[in-house]
Amino acid sequence: MLYWVTATATSSARLYWESFGPERRPRHTVTIPTGVAVFPREIVPPVRRLNGSELHRHPAWSEMPKGGHFAAFEQPELFVAEVAKIIWMLR
Repeated sequence: MLYWVTATATSSARLYWESFGPERRPRHTVTIPTGVAVFPREIVPPVRRLNGSELHRHPAWSEMPKGGHFAAFEQPELFVAEVAKIIWMLR
């Protein structure tokens, strides 16, 4: 309901369409600095060796001790500390 009321259903479904849709699109290399925080209870956790070729520059790869798909709500202190660390690294 939240997606329909806020008119964000299409943008929220884009990830699934691009990942699992019938016309799988080619992946692009990410050239901007990118930080990755891996939370252990994520639905589909990122795999570091698979991200190496797409994430051209990733200054931080952190494996967090707890949290999941909604990490910002579940572990706000860990999430904010990680975002602050990444911002500091990019300065």
